[in-house]
Parts: sequence; structure tokens; C-alpha cells
Amino acid sequence: MLRSVEQRPVVGSDEGVDPRVTGLRSAVSRLRRELASHRAELVDREIAEGELAALDAMALGGAPEVRRLRRSLLIVAGCVGSVSALADALAGVRHAVELFGAPPERDTGN
Repeated sequence: MLRSVEQRPVVGSDEGVDPRVTGLRSAVSRLRRELASHRAELVDREIAEGELAALDAMALGGAPEVRRLRRSLLIVAGCVGSVSALADALAGVRHAVELFGAPPERDTGN
């Protein structure tokens, strides 16, 4: 993208940001909002909120570690996965995490 000499990038703009990161942040934000508005008591709400905050922090860091993303997703799914009202938002987070690919194979030492 060409810019004139006087044109400067906007601070906080998404220019140059990996679209997967933007998608992950958007999906996490949606699930956080829907979880906050879901008034039924959830035993593991605080755990889910903490992991969603961790997912957002990883995305803010730029290049999240796939294994950590998937771990957080599993924790969130375990906490809210049975709440049908949150199913679409949770699926959005799952899809966003899947765009980062499969975690690397573990070395078994053989």
C-alpha cells in the first residue's frame, strides 16, 4: 500500500496484522459478551472468563502458540460447552483457533 509523505498509519490500526489474529480476537470478544449476558449460574464461569482473557492476550501478542490456543479452547469448551445459548459463539472461537493449524507433533524420544 502506498502512502503520501504526509499520511501516517493510524495508531492501533489493524494494518499488517494477521487476519487470523483479528478473527480470533473478534470471536473471543463475541463469546465474552454472550457469556457476560448469560445470567444463568455457571459453576465454571470464572474459569471460562479467565481462559477467554488468556486467548485475547495471546492474540494481542501477535503470533499465538497453537498448543496453548487449543488448550484454552478445550478449557472454555469444558466450562460452557453444554450451554446451548453459547454454542454459536463457542463454535466461532473453535473455528478461529483451527485457522492457526494443528499443534506440532510431540517428540516421543524414540
